[in-house]
Amino acid sequence: MPPGGEVEPPLQSVEPAYRHVLRARLAVSWLVLLLISLILDRALLVRFGFGGALPLAVLIAAILAVSIAPNRTYRRLNYRLTDRLLQVVRGWLFHVDTTVPLVRVQHIDIARGPLDKLFGTATLIVHTAGTHNSIVSLPGLSPERAGEIRDRIREHVRTDYG
Repeated sequence: MPPGGEVEPPLQSVEPAYRHVLRARLAVSWLVLLLISLILDRALLVRFGFGGALPLAVLIAAILAVSIAPNRTYRRLNYRLTDRLLQVVRGWLFHVDTTVPLVRVQHIDIARGPLDKLFGTATLIVHTAGTHNSIVSLPGLSPERAGEIRDRIREHVRTDYG
């Protein structure tokens, strides 16, 4: 239990639509790799009797990656906002637990790329004092929730410096 005896709220999940953003980003990356494999296949492998093997392998890997990885990433991205801190927990291969004391926040951004706009998500970007981990991002929020968190942190910053 934290100092003062208050109970911390549970970790919250980001928006389920974030899985679609991750899936679309991965699909674009794998599409580029598939095109490269097709070029290599036509340029080199067809001559040696292995035509079609490389693109098929890349296609199978792409299907597996695009169907499995976004769900794993989504399930392992959580956050908590209390009166004193923002905590972002992420990672399914490497676990990272980042805690940002609100008194250290200097600047807050909300970013929305084309895929975020398409699927209704946003990324909260918190800039803090210091150099190591001075930028903490929390992707996969609804734009409304990102705005609520931004306003809550901004209000906290005002009361500390006001």
